Amino acid sequence: MMSRRRFLQLGSTAGMLAGLGTVRPAGAASDYKALVCVFMFGGNDGHNLVVPLDAAQYGAYQKARGALALPPGQLLPINVPGYGPYGLHYALPELQGLFNERKLAIVANVGVLARPTAYRNLADPTFQLPSNLRSHSDQVVMMQTGYTNAGNGSGWGGRTLDGLQASNGASTFPVSIAMNSPAIYCVGAQTQGITLQPGNDLDQSAMGIYPPSAAQARAAAQQQIVAPGSGNAVIDAANQVMAGALALHPILKSAVDTASLPKPFPHTSIGDQLLEIARVISLNAQFGVGRQVFFCGLGGFDTHGGQPYQQWDLLQQTSKALDAFYAAVRFWGIDSRVTAFTLSDFGRTLQPSGSGSDHGWGNHHLVLGGAVAGGRIYGQFPLMTNYANFNAQADDYADPRGAMLPSTSLAQYGATLARWFGATDTQLNGIFPQLAGFAIRNLGFMA
Repeated sequence: MMSRRRFLQLGSTAGMLAGLGTVRPAGAASDYKALVCVFMFGGNDGHNLVVPLDAAQYGAYQKARGALALPPGQLLPINVPGYGPYGLHYALPELQGLFNERKLAIVANVGVLARPTAYRNLADPTFQLPSNLRSHSDQVVMMQTGYTNAGNGSGWGGRTLDGLQASNGASTFPVSIAMNSPAIYCVGAQTQGITLQPGNDLDQSAMGIYPPSAAQARAAAQQQIVAPGSGNAVIDAANQVMAGALALHPILKSAVDTASLPKPFPHTSIGDQLLEIARVISLNAQFGVGRQVFFCGLGGFDTHGGQPYQQWDLLQQTSKALDAFYAAVRFWGIDSRVTAFTLSDFGRTLQPSGSGSDHGWGNHHLVLGGAVAGGRIYGQFPLMTNYANFNAQADDYADPRGAMLPSTSLAQYGATLARWFGATDTQLNGIFPQLAGFAIRNLGFMA
């Protein structure tokens, strides 16, 4: 009999497969691209992700951060053309190597913006600002939808896929996939996201009975049960979900059995999620998929206390998992077709709060892939000396606590990725309604 745990696993995953239908090959796609969103839930502290090592800037950083300041010996040096010396958090040696290989780029001070915003605008009650800034629930939604309020029902990954449906031809293989739980980032007006669980290939213990002929008879009976045309809309919808899961099971199992991995993935939550995404990506040619978006995430970045260890632990998990993921797609020769990037609720305050930091606004993000013009920082990195002399005149910070005032909008960041993915300039205006208000539409970090 099927165990309760296996039943719940199958049910929770299959429940997100509605509309999948029968998965069938559609011939190899002429090209392939994938966007992989890695969400750092809670608000990663970008101030300690990337630190300036110029004497004046580091001195101002050290003074402002107090006990949270990373000493120079705990910063992994990177030399950024046009910017000078910087250091990555010491939990990121794998990403330091990829940065030096020019496969990883840093995009500085990104945040949700309705329009270009200066410090003086913050005191103007008529100036349009994103709603509920520094609210976890609202900002998590906005970062995924690309809107400046939390009331919209589609994500910018799904909307990008809406305009590129022709790239997937007649394939019915899933193209918008979130790990563990649904993500609005994956949902478009036409694109329907599904959810998979790492390590769950939708196998059914009930099909493992003996003798084999009995298992075959049971499988045949199940196929008859889920055949369409019962005349009951509710039953047909449920049967469609089960039929999709049955069709997807052997495909996922095949990926587990056949995908060659040059480097082991860490057995962590984010490692397991990226391993599952890599396995699905390995099937793209077999099923004629041209474009896919993926969403995975790691929680725990809301570091109001205990930040030094907690952030180190989460970042080292992320670094090792992304390194193994990039090694896999490079081994398969498709690293120039797969781009991973980070998002987070918001950044944090430069000024500490005990052993942690508080909710901020702008944040630094990472972009990884063979098509990334890496080894550089894009956007405007805030000057630590402007915080040390905070007088409400500079635009690097939104308040005296050191919350960064975004100099690059989420719309610009996302549009640069969506353009590489294949979206036209006209489509970008629909995917990111705020984009038209920004002079720079392409940040240049995608080759």
